[in-house]
Amino acid sequence: MRRFAITALLLNTSCSCQTLPQPADAGFISRPPRPRPDVGPLVVDAGPLLARIQVQVLLDGLPVEGAVVLQGGTELHLLSDAQGMVELQLDPSVIGDKTVVASHPEARTGLLHWHDARDNPSQLHLTRFDSSDNADYRFQDPGQPGRRASTRQCGHCHVNINDDWYASPHRQSASNPIVQDQYAGTSSALSDESECLAAGGRWLEARSPGPARAMRCFIGDGQLSAQPDCVDATCLENPTGTGKCADCHAPAMDGIIGGRDLLDAPARALRFGVSCDLCHRVSEVVPEAAAGVGNRLRLMRPSEEGDVTLGADGLLPLTFGPSHDSPNVRMGSVQRDHFQNGQLCMGCHQYEQRAGSGIPAPDPQRWPDGKLPVHSTYQEWKDGVFGDKVGCNACHMPPDADVLNAADHQLFPESETGVVAGWLRPPGSVRRHTWFGPRQPESGLLELAASLFISKRRDGDTWLVEVRTVNSGCGHALPTGEPQRQVLLQVSLRCGDEAQEAIGGEVLPAWAGALANQETGSDWRNWPSAEVGDHLVVTGLPGGYRDYEGIGAFAGDNWNAQAKGIALEEARGKVRITAVEPDGRVETDAPIPSGDRVYLLRGEQDLAGLPGVGFARVMVNAAGDVGVHHSQAVDLLSDNRLMPQASWTSNHRFRSSCEQPIAHARLIHRNLFYAAARAKSWPITESLITEVER
Repeated sequence: MRRFAITALLLNTSCSCQTLPQPADAGFISRPPRPRPDVGPLVVDAGPLLARIQVQVLLDGLPVEGAVVLQGGTELHLLSDAQGMVELQLDPSVIGDKTVVASHPEARTGLLHWHDARDNPSQLHLTRFDSSDNADYRFQDPGQPGRRASTRQCGHCHVNINDDWYASPHRQSASNPIVQDQYAGTSSALSDESECLAAGGRWLEARSPGPARAMRCFIGDGQLSAQPDCVDATCLENPTGTGKCADCHAPAMDGIIGGRDLLDAPARALRFGVSCDLCHRVSEVVPEAAAGVGNRLRLMRPSEEGDVTLGADGLLPLTFGPSHDSPNVRMGSVQRDHFQNGQLCMGCHQYEQRAGSGIPAPDPQRWPDGKLPVHSTYQEWKDGVFGDKVGCNACHMPPDADVLNAADHQLFPESETGVVAGWLRPPGSVRRHTWFGPRQPESGLLELAASLFISKRRDGDTWLVEVRTVNSGCGHALPTGEPQRQVLLQVSLRCGDEAQEAIGGEVLPAWAGALANQETGSDWRNWPSAEVGDHLVVTGLPGGYRDYEGIGAFAGDNWNAQAKGIALEEARGKVRITAVEPDGRVETDAPIPSGDRVYLLRGEQDLAGLPGVGFARVMVNAAGDVGVHHSQAVDLLSDNRLMPQASWTSNHRFRSSCEQPIAHARLIHRNLFYAAARAKSWPITESLITEVER
């Protein structure tokens, strides 16, 4: 007999599948350490060092080829042959239950305990599950920090995963007020009648998420309010043009899957958004189908009755996940590759908009297939240098070094290692369910997304500054996802603390934000909305369009520069408003420079016309408004986002006689287009990606 002394970090408790210790409601970035008392060496009576056994895998009583067979808690996977046979060399040093596990795509994971393998070969029986989807199934309560005492809640055992998910954007996919505003055509930021009316909105009683009724501020367009013949809030009552928003934002609605009204989401679906029980009911991803549940994401909700159930529905559990060796009957686990290769993400993060009720048809000259690309993150990843090499979860679900396995083994007694509590996993093999992205800048993911390289040289009494912006860290375009997102490069030159005047080179576009603007032929000293301290920024329009390497149709030579939609615009100068007359006439600290366009800027988020570059997928509606929500879009004006490892070099000219000026470049991520956010009084969030100076 050989004996092994193995130090294990296991919590010595005496309960099994009962109330586990509940941690505080921790955030997902800085997680407080959980107590893991060292119980000392765990002595394992290993028996013979090695053992060979033969196993025949049967599916519904017949030998099955291609079943994955392994020892629970190990990494080596074998496939059964045409007679269902596999020969394994078992490792007795594995901590916990000694089992042979078999996994087949049409059956729940099965197991054979080592001590039951008396025959050679021994048989391991699998049974096909009912592959129909059960519309009467009720999605489970995932639980949340401080509320997961029941074994019917996923978070009861999967504590750390539950913590991460609860603080993630996926949990907020339906309850996000901006999502609801974009759906209904309202503004949740204008929460009382006076604010609403002052902003130009209509204060009306209407259906609200729930579906409750409440007074809401209708302002601007939304998926429902933009439908033809919509009068006031009537189109919210029995909408037909739902845009299938709920298929991704509130997918866990009981009953019929897909095509539901987002306002119909019951409390649980609204509160928990994309939840555990939703993702782990996805049996298949159909790439060619439309995005969302009921289409690309095919669910299989359990329908078989049995003795082992999870919850009070009397149904045998049926759960799809990434692992072949999760044989706990309380899970009913079936392995699926789409949890590892990014296809599950494709279910919603690859969306092409088709014309339909309440959705306008895209420009047929540019989009002859009738589909407007909206979310193309998955295809960007596939087409990029990391496609099929580094999966989505590598960045957005980083390894979790704090847990021993996905079931939080550290919270179970050591005697349950194996079938009940799972086996100990190699460090880092469990991934955090955070889905880090631009809305969690504290994760550090944004800081890894891009790099800036800056140089400068003197040219008489001017300085030329060159900035190269590189998508150096993303596996997809920068930015990606919701088309409202932008990445903005700001460039400046200073002598000491004094900013130098930009007189040439690329500038940030009009959609980067201005209180107002005027073209040539207008009275550039007439600004009724101006205040002392505002700035007038003048640009020139030399004619022509900027060619660039964009995304999809905007890439390569598919379209000429004009079709790619970015008109040339250059810096001409900036002045400060020093006085405003009652009639709106302004005085400035210097003569207004000559040019073709002038912008009125006030706050730090008013950036139009300033030196820099804007990277975005810019959508436009039938009226020509830019930066609109995709539900009103008929075309893409431009798409100069940067693909993985791609770069753009911009040039900027400043007037300066300084001997040693400092050039500064700053790259930020912005969550919403300026005009859309201002119209609905939504807050604009800006997050620093990187900055450099020379």
